[in-house]
Amino acid sequence: MSIDYIAVLDHDHLDNGLFLKTFANALAKHQHRGLIIHSDSQYTDRIIQTGVMRDDARKRAIKDLNNRLIALLADEGVSAIGLNGYQRELISMTNGNISVDVEQLKKLPEQPVLLLSSLIYSHDSQQPVSAPLADVTASLQEALNVEHTFLFARSDDSELIKKELPESLEDVPDEKEFLQNNVPEEFQENTVSAKLISANDFRNYPNLKNFTQL
Repeated sequence: MSIDYIAVLDHDHLDNGLFLKTFANALAKHQHRGLIIHSDSQYTDRIIQTGVMRDDARKRAIKDLNNRLIALLADEGVSAIGLNGYQRELISMTNGNISVDVEQLKKLPEQPVLLLSSLIYSHDSQQPVSAPLADVTASLQEALNVEHTFLFARSDDSELIKKELPESLEDVPDEKEFLQNNVPEEFQENTVSAKLISANDFRNYPNLKNFTQL
């Protein structure tokens, strides 16, 4: 099993129907194998309003989102395998350290897309836990030796209006302001090496031009 890239669906984008449709359509254009990683969304808060505790609501939201995303991708003709990280202990955590079972991942069918959630197995509590999305992404990057990781621009109009992104953070006058306005909140204070892009531009992979190297 080889993974050509990792694409991250962050908290806010998971509640953006227009973005998700554009993203799924972009995947349908690819001839490469990708791994999509996601956590929860505002759906967690809606479950909490029904009286469910936050931790349980987050777990339920992540599981539901994994199923919904598989259905969304299927609607665009994208064949995908959906798994939560804790299943088969594919991704697990001990004393705060996250590990990825690469051998098990290699045994999965060669579908074009592998959809994984950040709901991983904790050896300490012996149950599924929701791990920080950035930490899980970094662990997958390292374990799978994936060169390209993609984050999607926060700005609400990024999928509607063509915007030119700077090539790197060195090209922006105020790095802190750029990160706050454009980079998903989960990744604003971490060192994951990634490309910031829009879903529209992501459809052109691997021939990408408009992205910011973070």
